[in-house]
Amino acid sequence: MSGAVTRVLAVARKEFIHISRDWRMIVAVLILPLMQLLLFACAISFDVRNVPSVTLDLDKTVASRDYIDAYAKSGFFQARGTVSNYAGIDRAFEAGQARVAIVVQRGFGAAIAAGHAGQVSVLIDGSEPNSAQLGQTYAVALNQTLGRRALAAWADAQGLGTVKVGRLEPRIRAWYNPERRSADFLIPGLMIVIIMIVTVQQTSVTLVKERENGTLEQLLESPLTHSELIVGKVLPWAALGVFDTIAITAVAMLVFGIPLRGDITVLAVGIALFIVCALSLGLVISATMPSLESANVTALLVSFLPGFMLSGMAFRLESVPVPLQVVSYLFPARYMVEIARGVFLRGASWGLLLPQIGALTLYALVALGIATTLNRGRTGERTVPLQLVLAARRRLTERVRAHVRAGGRGSAGDRP
Repeated sequence: MSGAVTRVLAVARKEFIHISRDWRMIVAVLILPLMQLLLFACAISFDVRNVPSVTLDLDKTVASRDYIDAYAKSGFFQARGTVSNYAGIDRAFEAGQARVAIVVQRGFGAAIAAGHAGQVSVLIDGSEPNSAQLGQTYAVALNQTLGRRALAAWADAQGLGTVKVGRLEPRIRAWYNPERRSADFLIPGLMIVIIMIVTVQQTSVTLVKERENGTLEQLLESPLTHSELIVGKVLPWAALGVFDTIAITAVAMLVFGIPLRGDITVLAVGIALFIVCALSLGLVISATMPSLESANVTALLVSFLPGFMLSGMAFRLESVPVPLQVVSYLFPARYMVEIARGVFLRGASWGLLLPQIGALTLYALVALGIATTLNRGRTGERTVPLQLVLAARRRLTERVRAHVRAGGRGSAGDRP
């Protein structure tokens, strides 16, 4: 085994010992990521079901009751009762008891019986835009369906024989996510954000701790080089990142039922490169920040906010402003989220995800080089003063020993 490998493994062993001695660190690295996945996956959902709604039936006919029942049977709207006037709708909206109000105008049944359009109103609480948009879309689609059925029933009653008339019946099928579960879309990206937070947050304080404890310069006084120090610091956290990834992936598949349709080797290579990228980003922060507090705050801002907002985890990047789309290329989570969703949901293989793999490889090499360069420049500023201090301490020690051997005699200038 070469000397460089021995020195790197020695640094890695030292880092493992520091981690194992602090039970709080073990909890933060191994337990908290799983808790975050469970918490965020259950709390964050774009699925909109059982939207609370109230009804106002001003017609009070069989046709109006059938129309209102169609909303209740759809599964999208949840009936919360009826109101007697428009003021009741206002009170329901203000109290948060309903987000949608269905109003059937007078003369609805007579108009339907005559083959005319019945007058209805769908009022939507727009304070929650996602539910409002989906509620509007579903209400329009439901009214179109009911309108076609009513027209066909009226035509049949008139003996027009609509059975022989050709109709368009579109059959819509959702690929990759037939049930349209938001968890299938969110969790692969959420896994990447959690791994990024853990790796960047922990490695961002490693070099800062060494500097504050005065051990970084002592390490570099040994035959250990800057590159060997960086690699030795990265190895333990890379191993823990791999363990976190395996545990999070197992929870996502077993607990939330996320499918794994693609090539697992693509996912493994992408995760390995992504972990190196995230660790290198943390080392860049650690090499530039002057204190533990500043390193922690910077790591949180760099890992969580861009990982959540600029990775495509929750929002498609095409919908954000163009300058932010450009900034998103500076963070590795953007590429890894595409790889994770491609492998988990779309069954993507090497041919489709090779550009993202190449981007992560380039990112890892550049980030490691920047971290090594910044660390070399930072420690170089303090190496010369430390050498002077050590030399002065040796001279002082020699003078004290000489004074002791002389029995305390000598001139005043020789006394320490």
